[in-house]
Amino acid sequence: MRLWSLHPRYLDTLGLVALWREALLAKAILRGETRGYRHHPQLERFRSHAFPRSAITAYLGEIHAEAGRRGYAFDRSKIGPVRRVRPIPVTSGQIAFEWHHLMLKLARRCRPLHRHWLGTTHVKCHPSFRRIQGKIEPWERS
Repeated sequence: MRLWSLHPRYLDTLGLVALWREALLAKAILRGETRGYRHHPQLERFRSHAFPRSAITAYLGEIHAEAGRRGYAFDRSKIGPVRRVRPIPVTSGQIAFEWHHLMLKLARRCRPLHRHWLGTTHVKCHPSFRRIQGKIEPWERS
């Protein structure tokens, strides 16, 4: 499971679809609707939020918005009402780690998009997150 801290605009089609599916799984886990992946480390940051379910729904809302900008028809009814929530802190080290990870993936499976983003100097994080200074997050499996 990879719940990207990066803005979904950077993902290729495969990455965006995978993120949508994995975030829907995360929502089900946080609602207690499934047993698998309950202890996945990336869920810690959502669980630590004052409103975990609203936080994952807001996260999904932005993925849905990005899909819509690209003309994809992700099923909006799967996420429910999106409420504004306090952004989750994410470290600059985590953003850098994920950027490097994504660029490696894009180099293998979507060279045009890799070339497009290659010169990016300031990577935006997903709107559900707020960048803070720090190293790679302790939950990351690096």
